Amino acid sequence: MPEYRRAKMPGGTYFFTVATYRRGMFLADEPFRSALREGIDLARNTLPFHIEAWVLLPDHLHCIWHLPEGDADYAKRWAIIKRHVSKRCGYLLPHDAALSESRRTRKESAVWQRRYWEHQIRDEHDFARHIDYIHYNPVKHGYVERVADWPYSTFHRFVQAGVYTED
Repeated sequence: MPEYRRAKMPGGTYFFTVATYRRGMFLADEPFRSALREGIDLARNTLPFHIEAWVLLPDHLHCIWHLPEGDADYAKRWAIIKRHVSKRCGYLLPHDAALSESRRTRKESAVWQRRYWEHQIRDEHDFARHIDYIHYNPVKHGYVERVADWPYSTFHRFVQAGVYTED
């Protein structure tokens, strides 16, 4: 099995992209949104972290997390979140026919891709670039014409805080 090298800076800030299995278009559906919120709460109860920014699209999500000082274990947090969503909503998706032999052997669901992308935020400029990327993503993918029209994003929180204007 390949050895993936991941950035591990205790107390760091990280950008993530997490996608659904075979880019299934269901993540923004209510049962999955609800399970995702529950999974995040579950992870935060045992392993705290702060969500700096977030966008949820039908087939993937992007977010930026800040971990507590001395802690770099975002993998455990993602495992808790992904497991919870899979257990709570996996039955809503067709599985056996769509799953590879490897996924069936590992008893994996058809909710998530196995891997995810992470990037350690280096500085304020990098942070700002990734925040903008996250919030513009629904426009980039053609779901809306204006960032403000996408409901599943922290963009609205940034507007309320005076960081962005509605337009």
